[in-house]
Parts: sequence; structure tokens; C-alpha cells
Amino acid sequence: MEEILTSEKLSRQFYIRPVIKVAKELLGKILIKKECGKTLAGRIVEVEAYDGKNDEASHSFKGKTKRNEVMFREGGYFYVYFTYGVHHCCNVVTGREGYGAAVLIRAVEPLTGIETMALRRFGIRKINEKQFYNLTNGPGKICEAFAFDRSHSGLDLTGDKVYITNAPLLKKSEIGISKRIGISKSTELPWRFFIKGNKFLSR
Repeated sequence: MEEILTSEKLSRQFYIRPVIKVAKELLGKILIKKECGKTLAGRIVEVEAYDGKNDEASHSFKGKTKRNEVMFREGGYFYVYFTYGVHHCCNVVTGREGYGAAVLIRAVEPLTGIETMALRRFGIRKINEKQFYNLTNGPGKICEAFAFDRSHSGLDLTGDKVYITNAPLLKKSEIGISKRIGISKSTELPWRFFIKGNKFLSR
């Protein structure tokens, strides 16, 4: 576990590439948040790509606004938005400055800080197996467990508060591909990527 948490942070160069490539290669990487001397960490197991002006489902499709301006920064920034008046969703900005692409983190496998996550999600520190697999298996659940909100939007992922560390690339045979979930536009695009067989997938 220590080796995982001390792995090299992903560099700016990783993020400034095309969104589909970044999305696939984020699978297996470790999302880390440092807070009050504690470390929360989870392995990224499910993502969706949103490709700016080429994608009607993307927040940036119609151009830059106050709400989505973080998406138009160069790759490597954290974009957090509030949706349906219910929960937050966290994203990784990709590509060149001004492009407007991002990867939605849909599910992670919790690694450290599990008691803290459990307290936020269920109000208790000790959870059963069913609760464990339900801890971070959805975009809103991730943000609740990690306590991500709009105040984290715009954080530099090459910094020290929230970042992603490296892990070996998955084999092509380990990656599942499907249409994205819960959208009404550009529904035909197969831009949801996930680790096959992982127990923490959103579905």
C-alpha cells in the first residue's frame, strides 16, 4: 500500500493529451486527497470521456461560461460541478488550453481513509461488505466519501492537495467499453471505460 501511495504523480504532459486516450489510461491510477494529516485514496476503476465542442453531452459544448471555465484550462486541473441539486461530480480536465474536454471519474476502489469515507457516506466508521462495495461506486458517492465540492474545482492536479499517482497501464483485454450513462445527447458514443470485473463499478 505504501508503494502505491508514494508512486510518482501524473505530470502535466499526461493530461494535455486527447481525452479518450487520457480516460483509458486513468484506469488503475490512484486518486489521492490530502486533508488534515490524513490521506484518502482510491483506485480509478470507471470513467467517462467528454470531448468539448465535438460532444453535445459535454458541459463545454456551447462554449465557455462561468460554471465551466475550469474545463477550458490546460489539462491537469480538477473540475467539480453540482448536479440535479443533489450531488457533486469530479472530473479531470484534459487537452490543450481552450479545448474544453474532461474525464468524469465514475467509480473508484477505496484503498485508504476508508473509515473517514464510511463516516461521511453512512454515518458510521465500521461498515459491512455490502456498504463497502457501495462506498465509492458512483460519481456522487465518490464526492461524498472524499468530501469533494465546488471549492475543489480548479485545483491543480500536479499540486499537493488532490492529485493522481501513476500505476501500470492495463491490458486492452482488461478494459471494458460502453455507451455513457445518464445522458440524453450524444448517447451513441462509446466513451465509458471501466476495469472489467471490478466490484466497485457503478453498474
